[in-house]
Amino acid sequence: MLASFLKYLKVEKGYSAHTIRSYGDDVKQFFEFCGYDPEKDQFNGITHRQVRYWLSSLLSQGYTTRSANRKLSSLRTFFKYLLREGIVKSNPLCRIIPPKSGKRLPSFLGENEMNKVINKDRYETDYSGVRDRLIIVLFYFTGIRLSELVGLTLDKVDFSSQSIKVLGKGNKERIIPMHPELTKLISEYLEVRETLELNKSEKSLFLTDKGKPIYPRMVYRIVKSNLSEVTTLEKKSPHVLRHTFATHLLNQGAELNAIKDLLGHANLSATQIYTHSSFEKLKKVYKQAHPRA
Repeated sequence: MLASFLKYLKVEKGYSAHTIRSYGDDVKQFFEFCGYDPEKDQFNGITHRQVRYWLSSLLSQGYTTRSANRKLSSLRTFFKYLLREGIVKSNPLCRIIPPKSGKRLPSFLGENEMNKVINKDRYETDYSGVRDRLIIVLFYFTGIRLSELVGLTLDKVDFSSQSIKVLGKGNKERIIPMHPELTKLISEYLEVRETLELNKSEKSLFLTDKGKPIYPRMVYRIVKSNLSEVTTLEKKSPHVLRHTFATHLLNQGAELNAIKDLLGHANLSATQIYTHSSFEKLKKVYKQAHPRA
């Protein structure tokens, strides 16, 4: 059943390979804890008490409430699938109350730090340098996810409308406007890209030095290396640039609904975390500037 569940997540839900793997690992972890084989054993014998014992075990091992809740979500989805398929008569997760956790504020760069990161003088003028700078700028100017950037193809960039078509979570497409500066940088990059020895059928926008499609780990290294030179933030990932994009927009007065659409969030609650970041900034300014603060 586990194999068919994972196929369901891929085909019907459109989840990414990384997400599917995480769901599978979480479900396997639970059944190993219970001594069950999810491919052979019956599931009606699973009770909410076993889930609670597992949850207690996770927290006692040092898992954060955030990680534990993610695992509970995976297991809940699995049992919903079993219920839909008529394999079980009830979902034991219905009686489980997830542990509460405080919201973690997203990490982001200040505007001065971001200006340093995208400064062209920091990058070489060869293909790698032009590509690496464009990757950083694209993350910051559009707020796209790592998987979305890696999946970009040449036909998704529309110079006439100055927009990029992005395939997001759940195979949902959205169109993101391009800033004139970004449009110019992409044009310059494409000229340098032509100097590579390529297979003419290669449609991926970003390529390695050998003309092969770029991959997530490489992009992560590029971002981490460049952010490390300008910031002391503990996290230095593509997602930090996505957070930076959203936070800077909000600080400059952009509407929350507009930011939601640009980020590709399914609902507004996912976007509201950025209001906390802006409020924290306001509190800091207030304490520094008000004579009675």
